[in-house]
Amino acid sequence: MKIHLIAIGGAVMHNLAIALHNLGHEVTGSDDEINSPSKERLLARGLLPEKFGWFPEKISLDLDLVILGMHARLDNPELNKAIELGLNVQSFPEYIGKCYAGKTRVAIAGSHGKTTTTSMIAHILKANGRKFDYLIGSNIEGFDTMVSISDAPIAILEADEYLTSPLDRRSKFLHYHPDIAIITGIAWDHINVFPTFDDYLDTFREFIKTIPDKGHLIYYKNDQNLANMLAEPYDVTDRVAYAEFPHHILPNGDLVLSDTSGKEYPIQFFGKHNLENFQAAFHVCRLLGLSEGAILQAATSFAGAGKRMELICRNEHFAAYLDFAHAPSKLKSTIDAVSARFLDFTKIAIYELHTFSSLNVDFLKEYKNTMKNADVKIVYYSKHTLEMKKMNMIEPEDVIKAFNEEDVHIFSEKEELMHFINQQKMYNTVLLWMSSGNFDGLDVKNISKSFV
Repeated sequence: MKIHLIAIGGAVMHNLAIALHNLGHEVTGSDDEINSPSKERLLARGLLPEKFGWFPEKISLDLDLVILGMHARLDNPELNKAIELGLNVQSFPEYIGKCYAGKTRVAIAGSHGKTTTTSMIAHILKANGRKFDYLIGSNIEGFDTMVSISDAPIAILEADEYLTSPLDRRSKFLHYHPDIAIITGIAWDHINVFPTFDDYLDTFREFIKTIPDKGHLIYYKNDQNLANMLAEPYDVTDRVAYAEFPHHILPNGDLVLSDTSGKEYPIQFFGKHNLENFQAAFHVCRLLGLSEGAILQAATSFAGAGKRMELICRNEHFAAYLDFAHAPSKLKSTIDAVSARFLDFTKIAIYELHTFSSLNVDFLKEYKNTMKNADVKIVYYSKHTLEMKKMNMIEPEDVIKAFNEEDVHIFSEKEELMHFINQQKMYNTVLLWMSSGNFDGLDVKNISKSFV
């Protein structure tokens, strides 16, 4: 087929473009801004647009399909041209939902932990030679793309609650109709889409209703919002509550998992939230027919998803990590995990406000006390990001008040941020970068390695 992707530069959209290209389709696309690594990955396959922007002349009657990404706005000239010509326009969740129809579908939903949990499942299945398709929000070691479309009998989907597309205001995960669903927890996010917490809860209620009555719901048992929601009537009867997977900590701080017979399995990931994520992944893999030993053995080689507690570099007296940390609950759990792992180290936490919610003054109060376990607290926001999102500028005083931390350092210029970081002592220190953006193009990995 001849397929055009509007907003091809997105994390999922560019991977979908690559997957379709690998299947032999003729793929084109447009976007007004494409950043790394999407830019390089599209370029390597001849899929990078020659110019950035929207070009309605690319939309013609010979297109078999137009796939619409969420980054495009309702007044997008290419979208308007496609509608005018009566072309087949689908959002990527709609298209993926149709591609995966008839498979055993596993959808991982929740306000945090989706990518890591999905990545764990994918890693375990691959290590055990199982064939499956997948849609994951981050790169994983051993996988060429984040999207796979094939004749595999299983599909693993990171199920996002954000909007489907400018034409479809429903949450993405309502297109997936999973046989097995995980909900990792619910903490208000995406204030630009869900202006109240009740609105946010409602979309998860709708998600639960898409699970067939013979399906399976795996949920985090210590989340009060989930507990209240699941007290309501739903058709799905098989519900499995989970918490942390059984484990113990060695004197050097490393973690070991234990099976029912007492056999131990050393792992590379750490943190309470990741042990919870693994327990959810474990339940899914058991439902898919894997043995306890096969799952735990595969877990020993799981190094994490890209930008999810990703180790950049480490020696005896310094470590640096990169984490997505897109929401208040994730920011807190990431800092808490690092604090528990590196008790005697100075923790320098650098957080970029990047999402629509985090850059909204009314939502900022949700970040209260989330950085309290960091020794040096840094918050950065980009004026360029605010301009691109067409949002009002926020003031440093707003951030300080919202975080409830008098010693938080606020920066909106990357040069000033780097000057401050370079003044810090990096001996017996953990440097923790957290953002769903890219710190205005700072090469945080090479910066971190320079301190080793």
